[in-house]
Amino acid sequence: MPPPLLSLIDIGANLTHDSFDHDFDQVIERAQAAGVDTIVLTGTDLSSSHRAARYSQNKPHLFKSTAGLHPHAASEWTAEIANEIQQLLNHDEVIAVGECGLDYNRDFSPRQSQRVVFEEQLKLAARVEKPLFLHQREAHEPFFELLKKYRHQIVGGVVHCFTDTKEALEDYLSLDMYIGITGWVCDERRGAELQEIVKHIPADRLLVETDAPYLLPRTLKPKPKTRRNEPCHLIE
Repeated sequence: MPPPLLSLIDIGANLTHDSFDHDFDQVIERAQAAGVDTIVLTGTDLSSSHRAARYSQNKPHLFKSTAGLHPHAASEWTAEIANEIQQLLNHDEVIAVGECGLDYNRDFSPRQSQRVVFEEQLKLAARVEKPLFLHQREAHEPFFELLKKYRHQIVGGVVHCFTDTKEALEDYLSLDMYIGITGWVCDERRGAELQEIVKHIPADRLLVETDAPYLLPRTLKPKPKTRRNEPCHLIE
C-alpha cells in the first residue's frame, strides 16, 4: 500500500466502546494506513475516561484523551467522581475536559442535573486550564448561555459533532470555539443542511472526527457489515 498523502487527526473517537474489544489493534493499523496518525479518545463517564487515559499514557505518540461526564451520565456525578476526573486531567496526555454539555434530545439525565454538571465541568476546565470537548443536542440556548458565562475563564474548546443551525454556528464562532464535523455531513438527507453550513466555518476553526463507532458515513462503499464506524473512515 502506498504511503498516505495526508496526516490526519481524528479529534473524537469512542475507541473504549466494547465493539472494538476484539480487534482494537487492527482498527489502529487501518487508521494509520489511512493517514490518521493521532486519535483523541473520548471519555464519556468515569470508566471510559480512565480507560482512554491508560491508552493515551501507554501510546502518547498515537493517542490523546479527554476526561469527563457526558450529559447522559450527569446523574452519576458526585464529588468523588469530580475529584477522579480532575486527577486524570493532571496528566499531559489527557488534553480536554469532556465529553460534557447538554442533551435535551433523549433526556437520559434530568435537565437540571445536566445543567449543574455541565457548569461544574466548565469550572473544572477553568481550574485545570484545559479546553473543553463539548456536546450539545437540542439545547442550544441554555448551552450557549452557560458557555458564554464562562468563556472568559476557559482556554477554549470544540463543539463536537456539530449538526445545528447557521445561527448556532455563528454563536459558537463568536466565542472562538472550534467546530467538529463528523460523517453526518455525508448523509444526503440528514446532512443536506450541514453541507451548506460547513461552508461558513473558517478553515482555522474546522476540525474533523469520526465519533466512532457511531455516524458511519453513508457515502462509504462498500459499507462494513457491522455498520461500525472507525478512524480509518475519516478520509471519507
